[in-house]
Formats: sequence, C-alpha cells, structure tokens
Amino acid sequence: MSNDIGIGFVGAGGNTKLRHLPGFSAIDGVRLVSVANRSEASSRAIAEEFGVERTAIGWQEIVADPEVDAICIGTWPNLHAEVSIAALEAGKHVLTEARMAATLTEARSMLEASKARPKQVAQIVPSPFTLDLDATVIEMLNSRKLGDMREIFIDHANAANLDPTAPLNWRQDRQYSGINKLTMGIYHEVIQRWFKEAFDVHSVCAKTYTRQRVHLESGETVAVEIPDTLHILGSMGTDALLNYHFSSTEPGPGRNEIRLVGSLGTLLIDVANQAMYLSVGSGNEDLVEVAEASQRGWRVEEDFINSIRNGAPVELTSFADGVRYMEFTDKVDRANSSC
Repeated sequence: MSNDIGIGFVGAGGNTKLRHLPGFSAIDGVRLVSVANRSEASSRAIAEEFGVERTAIGWQEIVADPEVDAICIGTWPNLHAEVSIAALEAGKHVLTEARMAATLTEARSMLEASKARPKQVAQIVPSPFTLDLDATVIEMLNSRKLGDMREIFIDHANAANLDPTAPLNWRQDRQYSGINKLTMGIYHEVIQRWFKEAFDVHSVCAKTYTRQRVHLESGETVAVEIPDTLHILGSMGTDALLNYHFSSTEPGPGRNEIRLVGSLGTLLIDVANQAMYLSVGSGNEDLVEVAEASQRGWRVEEDFINSIRNGAPVELTSFADGVRYMEFTDKVDRANSSC
C-alpha cells in the first residue's frame, strides 16, 4: 500500500458528520473515496458537503472498491458485524462506531475475524466522555489515593424520551440497537478502561413508561422493547459494588456523574462539566487539577491512520475491549428484572 489511504464510509450519521468526515479530511494523504448512506440522495448530500469523491449504491460496493483501503462504519449496531467481517475478509482496515454490535455473538464473530487477519487494523470508536480525564483517574487509582475500591456509581439521566407522543427512535428499537440499552454500554466502557477486573451483574430493574410508540418507517404503533430507565446492581472483582442508573425520561436538566468510592477517599467525576473532585476521609471535596499534558482529547481518526501506517496498537478501543463490554451488556440483557 502507498502512504495514501482511501477511506470508504458506510453510513454517515451524526458522529460521522461531526467527527469522522472532517477528522479524516484533515489528515495528509487520506482520501475520502466513497460513501453509502441510507439513501442515494443523502449519500450525494454528504459527498457534496464533505468532498467525498463518489457515492456508492450500498456497503457491498464500498467493500469491493479497490481504491478503498479502510472503511469507517457509521451505521446503527445491527450492521456493524456484517460490514466489519466482510471488510476484514476483503483486506480492509475497519473503524466501526460504538456500540460494537447488536449481540454478544456478533461481537465475538467480529473479534475472531480480526484475529484471523492481524495485519488489518480493527478499531471501535471509543466512549468520548472522559478522554481528557482518563490518565488522571488511572494515576490516582495506581497510586492508591482512593485506597481499596468499594463502590462504583454511575448516574446518567436526561429527558430524551420524556415525550410520550414522540415516535420510536433507533435507540429504542431492538431491531437496530440489539441488546444495547440506553447509555449503559458507553459508560461501562469508561469503567472497564479504568479497571481490569471482572464484572458481574446481580440484579436489574428496568421500566418502560411509554410502552407503545409509532414506528417511523412503518407508521404502525409498536411495542417499545428498550426500557426508559434502568438500574443495575453488580460487582467488580470480589469486593467492589457497581450501582448504575440510566434514564431517558427524567424531567429537568439531567445528571451525568461517576463516583469512585474507596476505603480512603471518594472521587466524583462531573462528566458534564469535565471536572473532578476528591474527598479524603471526612474532608470536603477538593477540585482535582488535570494537567493539560495528560488530556488526550479526540484523536480517533488520527489514531486509526497511525495504526494503519505505523502498526501502532489500538488503544481506544480494540475489538477485544468491545467484546468485554458486550459481555457485560449481555449479562444485563439476560438478567431477570427484580422490579
């Protein structure tokens, strides 16, 4: 392969337009070769807006294109496995949007396909919420400033699905989102980035308050299979408890925080404001200074191209990491609701 890299885009949703298309176009020697969106008209619009060289009828055309060296998959999770595996088998590098897949079985198939083709880069778009904070959190954990980990709390609530008259969106449609529920997976990915222990699920309480919505494509009223609110009680390793809460029907401005509770101190991560506060013993919360040099920021496209060109290992996020969070997602999906 020459140093020039041709990228094909399968699906061009919000994050692809916001991040991937401009991100790749800013890298020297990267060509935006082709795009296949949900319709021919939307593909043309994307090509014109971002300078993509041509449009394709479907994803299969992009996978078969000899000028495409790597594929960026921006579809919903239901297509991630099929497109990723086909692309890897065709000798293409793959960057796929999160969540990794619709099911754990699909995720494991993707991992096996990547293992069979170790020269191909296989990367998942990482959870973006703590990219600037990760290094500082990990340093605090490694230096045992919090002591032994005892409890991990996640509280992410918003009003995205509060309106009962709104139509079914893709995140509420199991056909497209699979076993992924609300923002659970993308937040649990952050926790497993900080901790390498095994995670387990003990109980789940899920509620759907608007049980039927109008399906945008069919116009029919259908049952909503993805819950509006989700509580998870689990564990990490042998001692630390997990207490997760996610809601898409909470009135108000919303809440977005993670708390790590140790035997010596508590670290509060205010995700919405990108700030952290440490409490030691019975003391007050003190702001944690995050050094600018430790802030990773968004460099997903740059990392992907660097791995292709220089063989740099995938740090955020590998297919193995994706299978790990899909295993937790599968446990949540299989758990019997206790409420």
